[in-house]
Amino acid sequence: MKRGKNYLESAKLVDRSVLYTPREALDLAIQTAKAKFDETIEVHVRLGVDPRHADQQVRGAVVLPHGTGKTVKVLVFAKGEKAKEAEAAGADYVGAEELVDKIQKENWFDYDVVVATPDMMGVVGRLGKILGPKGLMPNPKSGTVTFDVAKAIAEIKAGKVEYRVDKTAIVHVPIGKKSFGTDKLLDNFHTLMEAIIKAKPAAAKGQYIKSVTVSSTMGPGIKINPAKTLE
Repeated sequence: MKRGKNYLESAKLVDRSVLYTPREALDLAIQTAKAKFDETIEVHVRLGVDPRHADQQVRGAVVLPHGTGKTVKVLVFAKGEKAKEAEAAGADYVGAEELVDKIQKENWFDYDVVVATPDMMGVVGRLGKILGPKGLMPNPKSGTVTFDVAKAIAEIKAGKVEYRVDKTAIVHVPIGKKSFGTDKLLDNFHTLMEAIIKAKPAAAKGQYIKSVTVSSTMGPGIKINPAKTLE
């Protein structure tokens, strides 16, 4: 794979034989983010679980103390008073069956998170094959199926992120922007890792946190010592 000049320069700053502390790794992630835009800092955690088994799924959501630095558009499926509540809470789009039609017929995806009240899930369920593969399907575990739509919207806008183990047993989560600086990124990192550790399935055996890597959008991966993730 051919790499660009900036990537190759950044890679020289990282010793691939070293397992860094979280602070050292985030310092390096900032140094190696050489793009002209404000790069996102991402965390990739490989877990000792087998995602093929239902009792070893790891999924949830957590509000990062400093947010993600991204403006998030929220779509809410609700009716009546709950629709009014969603609009008052700052939802970008609110509706019911008419939004299902818009998504199905127009392939409409101008939103980042979908929230639904429980009574609307029968309607939203028709979108499973469209929203599911994009990770947009509302889910009670991530707090996006709820009657408390105002709280859900407030948390999402404040920087709530969803974490979910993929089929290769890795969790990928953005924790902020390069411009946040190390201290804020470290706070967000610790909050995320605490949530993932707390979500350990009872069926998971052996070492749970196998590896932790951070990187900027365009930068190289920087390995963190799994034993020091909360330091």
